[in-house]
Amino acid sequence: MRSKPPQRRLGSSGGGAGAAIEQDPSLRWGDVTGWGLARRAILAGGLALGIATAIPAAAQPGSTALTYRPIWPGAAPGGEKVTEAEQEIPRSPTGPKDDTAFLHVRTPTIAHVAPARPNGAAILLIPGGGYLRVAIGNGGRALLQFFADRGYHAYLLKYRLPGDPWAAGPDAPLQDAQRALRLIKEEAKGNGVAIDRIGVMGFSAGGHLAAMLAYRTDPTYTPVDAADAQPLGVRVAGLLYPVALMGAGGTHAGSERQLLGIDPPPELAQRYRTDARVTVVSPPTFIAHALDDKVVSADNGLSLLAALRKSKVPAEAYFPEIGGHGFGVLLDGQPAPWTNLFFAFAKRHGL
Repeated sequence: MRSKPPQRRLGSSGGGAGAAIEQDPSLRWGDVTGWGLARRAILAGGLALGIATAIPAAAQPGSTALTYRPIWPGAAPGGEKVTEAEQEIPRSPTGPKDDTAFLHVRTPTIAHVAPARPNGAAILLIPGGGYLRVAIGNGGRALLQFFADRGYHAYLLKYRLPGDPWAAGPDAPLQDAQRALRLIKEEAKGNGVAIDRIGVMGFSAGGHLAAMLAYRTDPTYTPVDAADAQPLGVRVAGLLYPVALMGAGGTHAGSERQLLGIDPPPELAQRYRTDARVTVVSPPTFIAHALDDKVVSADNGLSLLAALRKSKVPAEAYFPEIGGHGFGVLLDGQPAPWTNLFFAFAKRHGL
């Protein structure tokens, strides 16, 4: 039986997005909340924002919108009490028109970019947003193309948020992540992807969700079609400035409040700490987290690294002195240092 959060979370019926953002400074407009490119990277350019496979890497920013496909054959499970309409809102009043985020997600989806020169692997990318919103924006297209240019079938997940009254409670986002992974595996052969060469990468709160997908092997929903016969499990996990801690010093309060409610019982918080989910069979994991991150403390990444080392799981970590939160894939127009480290790590471990 799933434990119910003790109090209503931000973003649930009756709470406006603006009020929620004021209560959680990490979600204010203009802040990078775990997705999208660093401002200097955007200004420097050098990374295509077009996503469709027909658009070359040199496509102009904003040329093609993301195309999403639903991951469930009908309505997402357990939504009988969900009444809020899904919304797409600007992340910043002065930002690009396509720099948006989603509130009250009702229709979970994936977008897919196929590589021109495939390497036989795929990766599921999970954006952040403090579990209050899914902050995709133009950075979503950029990141998909970045991975596709390096040979990966790149997928992007738009997932449900736990502040809405889904029957699965804090497992609702994980249901979507597990379903998306199974769909990727279901179509892997047709894409020339080896079923055991599929990874996951998450950013900020998306890093928490990616870790739960990587470290939990229990199914969270009743199968709905043949795709759900596919096994769970990923080859490699990449966690970028991840939320990991719950109910402990260094916890990102906004993500915890959305996921578990205010002052969750210790046993509930422990269940959703991703460092507590690491075991000897967890997949090789790469972590990148700036030590000066003022949104999600680097204590989160450090706790994950300690847990991985304790269980003797292959791990690599990049903890730069300076980088802040949401530093993305480019730095001054060039691939950020963590990217080459990740690709080398992923290749070494079969992704």
